[in-house]
Amino acid sequence: MPLQYFSINFEIKPVSMFSKKNVNQYLNFLKNKYILTSILFAIWVLVFDQNNLLDRKKYVNEYKQLLKDKEYYLQKIEEDKRKLEELQTNNENLEKFAREQYLMKKDDEEIFIIKEE
Repeated sequence: MPLQYFSINFEIKPVSMFSKKNVNQYLNFLKNKYILTSILFAIWVLVFDQNNLLDRKKYVNEYKQLLKDKEYYLQKIEEDKRKLEELQTNNENLEKFAREQYLMKKDDEEIFIIKEE
C-alpha cells in the first residue's frame, strides 16, 4: 500500500473584535432590559452610591493607618508605664530625670547646656 501525502492549506483571516458582526452581537446583548438594568445597577453601586468603591478603598486605608497608630500608642503607654514605675521606686532615677528633663539643680551647682549642631 503506497503512502499518500496530503497537503493542507490553511487560510488565516484576521478577526477583529470590532467587526460589524461582533458589534451587532454586543448591541443585541445590551438591548436586553435585564442585562442593561444589571449593568446600570452595578455602575451605580460601584461609583455613585454612598458606599462606593473609591470611598471603600479610602476607608480601608484609613482603618489600616488607625491600627498602626493604635499599636504605636500602646507601645508608648507601656514604655511610659515602665518609666513611671522606675521614677516612683528609685529616688536616684527621679533626680536624674528632673536634672535631664527640667534642668533642675541643687543650690551649690551650676548647669551648662551644650547643644550639638
